[in-house]
Amino acid sequence: MAARLIAALALGAVALAGCARAPATRQPLSFWAMGREGEVVRKLVPEFERRHPEIALEVQQIPWTAAHEKLLTAYVGGTTPDVAQLGNTWIPELVALGALEPLDSWIARSRAIDRNDGFPGIWQTNMLDGVTWGVPWYVDTRVLFYRSDLVAAAHVPWPPRTWAEWRQAMEAVKALAPGRFAILLPIDEWEKPVILSLQTGCGLLRDGGRYGAFRDPRCRRAMAFYTDLFAARLAPALDATGVANLYQQFAEGYFAMYITGPWNLGEFRRRLPPEMQDRWATVPLPAPDASFGYPGASLAGGSSLVVLRGCRSLAAAAAWIDYLSEPAQQAEFYRLSGNLPARRAAWTAAGLASDPRAAAFLTQLERAVPTPQVPEWEQIAARIADRSEEVMRGARGLDAALTDLDADIDRILEKRRFLLARAAARGRR
Repeated sequence: MAARLIAALALGAVALAGCARAPATRQPLSFWAMGREGEVVRKLVPEFERRHPEIALEVQQIPWTAAHEKLLTAYVGGTTPDVAQLGNTWIPELVALGALEPLDSWIARSRAIDRNDGFPGIWQTNMLDGVTWGVPWYVDTRVLFYRSDLVAAAHVPWPPRTWAEWRQAMEAVKALAPGRFAILLPIDEWEKPVILSLQTGCGLLRDGGRYGAFRDPRCRRAMAFYTDLFAARLAPALDATGVANLYQQFAEGYFAMYITGPWNLGEFRRRLPPEMQDRWATVPLPAPDASFGYPGASLAGGSSLVVLRGCRSLAAAAAWIDYLSEPAQQAEFYRLSGNLPARRAAWTAAGLASDPRAAAFLTQLERAVPTPQVPEWEQIAARIADRSEEVMRGARGLDAALTDLDADIDRILEKRRFLLARAAARGRR
């Protein structure tokens, strides 16, 4: 009996010691993630909480369609999460509101974050006025998907390194089947005209983001190249709703080229029939001419991890972002979501570096360029799409549309000019 009592007391002591090691209260940490990312990131939480038993992480999934409005509403109502996923084009708007925490001092101490292992253009989207406001989580850019069999049948130099070579290739592909098209460029999308304009070195805005710059000769050159593809019947004048089934029409040869992003690596593998799987490939985008170097620029997109003002524990937020920034976690997140890692080391860990179709994205990311970092970018992008569509539908001439587009942008940026002028006046006092 005495022996059993001693054993029971010993077991109780061990249990009490274990309780003493566990935190009496766990630090709550809320994280908002968008769309499918909010679903799959939960699979990374158990390992994080095993490493950090002192943190109670709550992941909330927010639909992409409601994310922008929900973030703004939460900021106004003082109910923002501690950490959030943020599309990197939204960062300037949240910075202007004072909704984000600056991260430079923490990043400098972090052992998990390595700027040199990332892509410069992507990091640039997370910086404003020399301050870092976000950490890249996954990256996005645009490359050219194409029917390799049709391009081979056209007997043209490939891949095209300049717009002139690209135009020659499109004309040759079109000649194979005059009733079909060389490339699909949905006319209600802003990304394609913006990419071409950025490739010329036109910044889209001028005077420190105060006015539109689409009448700049460089922007006009890009827009003329773009709109002429429709005039020459190399691209159909269709909006996104006019494309019945993108993957089926690509397989049928209705069009042979398409500028799109990394999510379509998985979609093309899933949606194209088995006999088409060796008939498509990817290449980086061509440049305006040889003086720009190859490849041409493309968009610096993706999502970042940000810390919201009022975060309950900056230490807990840093631990979570550090964890998601590790190459091993980025590689696992790619396997779960298909989103391209922001760390080069994760490309190797995930096997992406040896995937020839993904290789085009790796090359293109070295030439990724941010869109103008102004809070009004979403409104500006919508007007670019509207005015471009007018030209493609024949409702406006190119020069009239560019004049109207600059006027639209100038009106959108009116408040920005006022605030910048007031700030400059204060600085002179």
